[in-house]
Amino acid sequence: MDPNQSYNQPPVPCNSSEKSMMLQPVEKPPAYQVNAAGYPPSFPSSSSQGSYPGQSVVAVQPKVCVPAGPLANPVTEYTCYSIFTMLCCCFPLGTAALVYSLSTRSANHSGHRELAQRNSKTARNLNHVSVVLGIIFIVLIFLYEFLWNKHINP
Repeated sequence: MDPNQSYNQPPVPCNSSEKSMMLQPVEKPPAYQVNAAGYPPSFPSSSSQGSYPGQSVVAVQPKVCVPAGPLANPVTEYTCYSIFTMLCCCFPLGTAALVYSLSTRSANHSGHRELAQRNSKTARNLNHVSVVLGIIFIVLIFLYEFLWNKHINP
């Protein structure tokens, strides 16, 4: 297109001889060259990218991810213990223990033994602390109600 023409003006019709030249056969392309200029030939025992003599070829295999199934010997979950401590001893620590015991269950089902063991140990420790705090709290309430409260109101 002529740069002197405006976009508002219609294009000038093409010459028919120009169109007929487009349909004329062009000369044949050059023959296929097996070895391109400047590159050594590939050796049959080397990689598909070609290597130079004296170079070692390093083959990297792709990583294969195999989804793990459930563990054959699952780690203890402490779910019932967590529910008991949540309802009867110390609600906040029992809730945290329940969360860890449920994450132990999901790690058992997905086959992650290390994660399951770590979560199970954390749930067990939180449950033990919750029971100890619950017993201390019950003893303090008992002492307050029956010992100190009797002396104040005879």
